[in-house]
Formats: sequence, C-alpha cells, structure tokens
Amino acid sequence: MLKIENINVFYGAIHAIKDISIEVNEGEIVTLIGANGAGKSTTLRTISGLLKPKTGKITFEGKDIAGIPAQAIVKTGISQVPEGRRVFANMTVMENLELGAYIRSDKSGIAEDMNSVFERFPRLLERKSQLAGTLSGGEQQMLAMGRALMSRPRLLLLDEPSMGLAPLLVKEIFTIVQEINRTGTTVLLVEQNANMALSIANKAYVLETGRITLSGDAKELAASEDVRKAYLGG
Repeated sequence: MLKIENINVFYGAIHAIKDISIEVNEGEIVTLIGANGAGKSTTLRTISGLLKPKTGKITFEGKDIAGIPAQAIVKTGISQVPEGRRVFANMTVMENLELGAYIRSDKSGIAEDMNSVFERFPRLLERKSQLAGTLSGGEQQMLAMGRALMSRPRLLLLDEPSMGLAPLLVKEIFTIVQEINRTGTTVLLVEQNANMALSIANKAYVLETGRITLSGDAKELAASEDVRKAYLGG
C-alpha cells in the first residue's frame, strides 16, 4: 500500500533521514520505534507532505506522492494524527471534527462518520460543545484521532499517541488503534513506548539517527535481545 524507497531528508544542513526504505501492506499495523531524535516524526511528516525528500521515492497505492502538497496527500487517502495532538484549542470538539472532513462534500457520509467517532469516543460526545483547549490530554488525543478519521483515510499515520498520557489511558488508546485497524484502516505508528507498539503491530522498523538498523516481524523484534536492551528496559 505504501512504499518508501531510499529517501533522504534534510533540515538545512542536517541530514535527518538517511536512505530509509519502508513497506506497509494493506490491513497492517506497522510501527517505527526508536529514541528521541531518531527521525521517526520526520519520516511521517515526509509521507504526509509536510517535508519534501531530497532524493528517493514514496508511492501510495502505486501513485508517486513524494513532494506533493499536504492537502493533496489527504485527498489520496492518508491522514496524520500529529505529535502533541495539535487540536484547535479555541474551537469546539464538534468544530474540530468538522474540520477533519474539510475535503469532503457528502453530507450524509460526514454525519455517519461523526456518529461513528462519537460511538468510538463517547467522551467526545459528552463534550462536543466544549472548547478543545479545555479537554484533558487523553481527550485531546481522542479528538485528534477522531478528526483524522473524519477524512475517511485508508492509511492513518499516528505520531506518538501515548505521549504524556497516564498508563491506563495509554492502554485505552492502543485498544482503539487496534479497533480502527480491524475496521479496515491501515496504520503506520510512530511510538516511543516500544513495548506497547510491538505488542499490537504486525511489522516493525527500528530507527537510529536517521537510519533503519533493524526490521521484521514485531513479535520477533520484541523478543530480540538487542531490542530488549535498547528499548524495552532489558
């Protein structure tokens, strides 16, 4: 579904992504794990069109998308939940969700998806008229995920969904990610909580200073001694 081939990404003179190649098949949950500053978020930002690769190829469902504008990438069927949630603080929950559907004009479909977001996240329904900036961190994460789902993505890019959340909420968010995947959305997940990410993913890539150092079946990587020592606390 998504194929990244030998991309290189720079921030000015800094070579942030070095020749990485990643594949995501339809229906999978694929995770990128690695320390802070390894290049995980940069990879997602490049896929979603916020950054342009200097060299390399990104194809989504056979179409070359490297370097096309972010709004055009949403129209191809890719949506991103950004790191730090980035909800529109001075707008209500409902308005944030409506913005997620800005590329669509099918009113009945939008209403249907709004209902399914509220079914999946009942707390958002309770707070639909509340300003997004007044929600708790966990609720803002749910809103950011709901907003991304409103564009009906076939591929969902999730950037650090567990960041800053209490352990119980982290569990809930990961359960929701699995549900979203089961209902037909492919997921590419960037996550510092390697234990949780590897427990729900099919496939995993380990990023270190802009390079992929390991890749393979998520369960096998979770059992690997190198991965355990570096990312899973021994």
